Amino acid sequence: MLMLLCYFQIKDPPTKFSYFIRNKNTKNSDFSQIFNPLVKNQPKIVQLIGYCLMPTHIHLIIKQTTNQGISIYLSNVLNSYARYFNTRHKRKGPLWEGRFKNVFIENDEQLLHLTRYIHLNPVTSSLVKKPEDWQFSSYLEYIEDKNTLGFCSYKDAMDITPEEYQKFVEERADYQKELGKIKKLYANMI
Repeated sequence: MLMLLCYFQIKDPPTKFSYFIRNKNTKNSDFSQIFNPLVKNQPKIVQLIGYCLMPTHIHLIIKQTTNQGISIYLSNVLNSYARYFNTRHKRKGPLWEGRFKNVFIENDEQLLHLTRYIHLNPVTSSLVKKPEDWQFSSYLEYIEDKNTLGFCSYKDAMDITPEEYQKFVEERADYQKELGKIKKLYANMI
């Protein structure tokens, strides 16, 4: 999924994703060595600001750079992953429950809080104790002051240092976990 999120940002991918992966021999290569040059040197239909891949769902913060970019991007990513999953598990049919849900981000403060929410999602779900322990999110890219995988473009969108961001996230981890428990209790009552 991480490779798909990276690959399909490209406006005109050079080939089918499966051919690209086969030709790049990804089993013996570092992910960033394959995708960093590809993504950095190509025009994109979207910029991925942040992500968190959960066992049952994904969170993406995306900035559209071309007309219909988000719809095209998500269609490519989700359809490609469904084909991969169905082939691997010898199954047929849809993988996703429905159309993606989207929220328009109106200001920088909302964006900052949304990134915190998605990065704390694995903590709230009790999958890990600290957000940096979840390897399937962009959190480490935010707090290490480098683009570890090289495909999130958050620095232009937010004016915050890695240290400030880490403190901002960690200060609300317990609060978000409590809200998650309350939400779950409420959902069970209905």
